[in-house]
Amino acid sequence: MTPSEVADLLEMSGQAFASTLEALTPELASWHPAAGEWCVNEVVGHVIEAEKNGFAGRIQLVLGSDEPALPTWDRDGIAKNRNDCARDPKALARELVELRGLSVQLVRSLRPEQFQRGGTHPEVGRLTVEDLMHEWVHHDGNHLRQSLANVQAYVWPKMGNARRFTRPEM
Repeated sequence: MTPSEVADLLEMSGQAFASTLEALTPELASWHPAAGEWCVNEVVGHVIEAEKNGFAGRIQLVLGSDEPALPTWDRDGIAKNRNDCARDPKALARELVELRGLSVQLVRSLRPEQFQRGGTHPEVGRLTVEDLMHEWVHHDGNHLRQSLANVQAYVWPKMGNARRFTRPEM
């Protein structure tokens, strides 16, 4: 995919996350589908941190140095400290939209000669800018699907006889 195509998808998924949060009540945004599973707020908080620490952050690091070591980050510790489950979903939407705007600008600014620049991650090895762009699209799609599945799981028991049209895992 080209940076323009990636940026378009990231822009769209960012809008979808934000629109979902804007439409949810705090009760639904903080509802957990099962013990140990993230609520929608926590999913979006993770997307925000992954963008800062994983995707945009790593791309900026790679562009700023020659073959840097790419740091890991404490996903669970950061999630705990963020306490997103207790946050207002509209505030999370604003945080994501602001960050995503900067990230989309970064991706749109990439030039072909930068795609193979890379760094080394201690767990997976060498990652290039191109690898990170593609993983970012995949990651966003995965968590957008997770957010929408949470909403589906929340409403399914309340569908009455209409549940016969579908299965609970849908």
